[in-house]
Amino acid sequence: MNGRSRWRTLGLAVALLLLVLGTAYGAVAWYLGDQVPAGTTVAGVPVGGLDEAAAQDRLADELSGPADGPVPVRMADGEATIDPGEVGLAPDVAATLDNLTGFTLDPRVLSDRVFGGGPQPLVSTVDEDALRSVLTGVAASLDVPPVEGQITFTGATPETTEPEDGAELDVDAAAEQIPAEWLTAERPLDLPSEPVPPTVDADAVEEALDELAEPLVSAPVAVSVDDHLVELTQEDLADAAQFVAEDDALALRLDGEQLRTVITEREPDIRADGQDARFSLQEGAPVIIPSTAGRGIAADELAEAVRTAGTSTSDRTATVELTATEPDFTTADAEALGIEEIVAEFSTPIPYDPVRTENLRVGSEYVTGTVVLPGENFSLLDTLGPITEERGYVSSGVVEDGFLTTALGGGLSQLSTNMYNVGFLAGMDDVEHTPHSRWFDRYPAGREATIWEPTVDMVWHNNTDYGVFAHSWVEGSRLHTRLWGTDVWDVESFTSEHYNITQPRTVYNTDPECEPEPGGQYGFTVDVTRERYREGAFVDEQHWRWTYQPWNRVVCGSPPG
Repeated sequence: MNGRSRWRTLGLAVALLLLVLGTAYGAVAWYLGDQVPAGTTVAGVPVGGLDEAAAQDRLADELSGPADGPVPVRMADGEATIDPGEVGLAPDVAATLDNLTGFTLDPRVLSDRVFGGGPQPLVSTVDEDALRSVLTGVAASLDVPPVEGQITFTGATPETTEPEDGAELDVDAAAEQIPAEWLTAERPLDLPSEPVPPTVDADAVEEALDELAEPLVSAPVAVSVDDHLVELTQEDLADAAQFVAEDDALALRLDGEQLRTVITEREPDIRADGQDARFSLQEGAPVIIPSTAGRGIAADELAEAVRTAGTSTSDRTATVELTATEPDFTTADAEALGIEEIVAEFSTPIPYDPVRTENLRVGSEYVTGTVVLPGENFSLLDTLGPITEERGYVSSGVVEDGFLTTALGGGLSQLSTNMYNVGFLAGMDDVEHTPHSRWFDRYPAGREATIWEPTVDMVWHNNTDYGVFAHSWVEGSRLHTRLWGTDVWDVESFTSEHYNITQPRTVYNTDPECEPEPGGQYGFTVDVTRERYREGAFVDEQHWRWTYQPWNRVVCGSPPG
């Protein structure tokens, strides 16, 4: 065989060998492509040696529990949870196994499949926008604000608080970390943060200490007002001082009102208070008694003068002028209430009982002059109370637990009924009222109210934009009540016939202080309707229902037999 033939034979042998090896390599690659490399784990779940379908089933089964529960997260000392369902966070089993199975001729991949794959990353699906939104909300509970540099006083000694960095959640980094680690990292997940420096640093604190705090309390400050000279001690100054952050520095603020109080307590003649405007009943109508201006120190001017003197190295005297001061409630305020006309009035007959009538006179005096501001409530108990002998009240008859007895302030329920009715007729909102258990025919059925200190009150709400002035008085044999203000509501009311009639019966009362009663008045139920109109237009309709007990015959003692 010549040389050319030998080379041809050798070439064919090599080609055949390569073909055989290639076929074997391809067969091995095809065989390994249908199973996960040995030793492979995903999120701690062993899937090595399983075919793709079995590996998917195992991962889906093993990860279903942990994936459904909330994911605890932590930053600094704060902890929170993230609901995977809220952010679309779920294991993507198919995508996770994509790189672990399937036909490939890549020798590196085949090497891993032969010799083992080891831990592999879990691929997850996530709604990135929803995750960022949730993380932004979670940051509110995890972020740690910086500790600002501060100066406070203990007595007259300034003390500093050293500034410290805070921390805020790095939302961008956390949004990348969570999908990658939510089922694999140790729980709770430690989320990334960024430092937040304080606004006021240590240098600014030291500067404020040297230039403001220590000079302020180095000596007293004298305040000169007209011909008065009042000393503010270091303790006075420190107690009124506060340091606040302005940009990157600490500014000294003094409480001018507090300093003014100290000065006027030591020199009362410095200040003359003005008089608030008030209403007085004259010739049966409310009139305004005008307010008067006072004389005093302007708090802001005092604070600035003391601050300048207190931080001065030479003159520690603060000079301020007295200024005119307006009262809290001026004549203009009173005029703006619009108390100009009668908006409702109501009267009821008074039975002959001089003691009971005295309570009505006393109570009327407390009611008269009461001003109910817009949006405020009128409470009869607050107006009359405390109901004591010291305030002029006497004992008279009342109904308690269905029986007649006596109590301090007896008869004031008639005043309660009258004040309820003027509020009712003026269109005020009913807040609280309780009719009597038995009906007294001097009152309109279903439109009356009792009172019992401290548990049973009569309250209505001034729902207008105007003030209301209350007036009550006893004249002849009637109790009169009247409200002044600006007429807003037109009111129509309707009362039903009595129904569900119950007849009186005989009852026995073993109380030692029992008072016998002849009885006679039947019990019944009644309905009351109120319609409210404003500027001629219907606004609403309200309904009340009440059931009265009969006036039973009361026999003192135990039943016979």
